[in-house]
Amino acid sequence: MNMIAATQNPHKIKEIDAITKSFGLTVIGRSDAGVAEFDIIEDGTTFEENSLIKAMAIHKETGAVTIADDSGIEVDELNGMPGIHSARFAGEDGNDKRNNQKLLRLLEGVPRERRTGRFVSVITVVFSEDDILVARGECEGHILHEERGAGGFGYDPLFVPDGYDKSFGEMGVGVKNQISHRARALQELSRQLQLRGR
Repeated sequence: MNMIAATQNPHKIKEIDAITKSFGLTVIGRSDAGVAEFDIIEDGTTFEENSLIKAMAIHKETGAVTIADDSGIEVDELNGMPGIHSARFAGEDGNDKRNNQKLLRLLEGVPRERRTGRFVSVITVVFSEDDILVARGECEGHILHEERGAGGFGYDPLFVPDGYDKSFGEMGVGVKNQISHRARALQELSRQLQLRGR
């Protein structure tokens, strides 16, 4: 089954495609699918709402099966921030480096035991306006005092999942793609697809 990814983030597309290949799914980026360039206003208040907004926008544009991911990091000490604002945490012109720097600034002086949080991913697949699957995945862990590792993207160099001593930025892609929030959401999606005989 082919799906058009609503995201334009090449890192996300690569990660989603790598995981979904084992489920017999192929994910195609918007540009590769010939979708005209347009902005999607993500004005939802939850990961679920924003994921649906993105998937539905591309589905309405193309009529094809679409897949969207809305994800971010929730930090307990910051009452769940940055959450749905993770990508633009440091402002509209922010980037991974600035987002990470802001998070470290806000957690300055906070001890290890209070630096808990989780990555969250919500995957939405739209087959039609009346046929939609939603899958959520979470990965618990803690936030480091400094970035470690050059792998991954986003907040990966700052996040160590529970049960591991390496950040997502340090561990190999193979390990991350088995335990990450996105992997767990896609595993749940696979389960739902199997139940429906797709």
